[in-house]
Amino acid sequence: MVSHSIKRGNTKLTLSIEKKILENFKKFCDKEGLIISKQIEKFMKQKVEKWRKLKD
Repeated sequence: MVSHSIKRGNTKLTLSIEKKILENFKKFCDKEGLIISKQIEKFMKQKVEKWRKLKD
């Protein structure tokens, strides 16, 4: 059974992204078997970790 609810601790985010970039990213994720939201989450996590290292 597939659940479409948000996992505990997750939150929704609304973004405005250039249409062509989003279309291409969706195709990329589909071909690679990736979940778009997880890829965005990884990107954000990497940026925050890098920022924290530079800040210290």
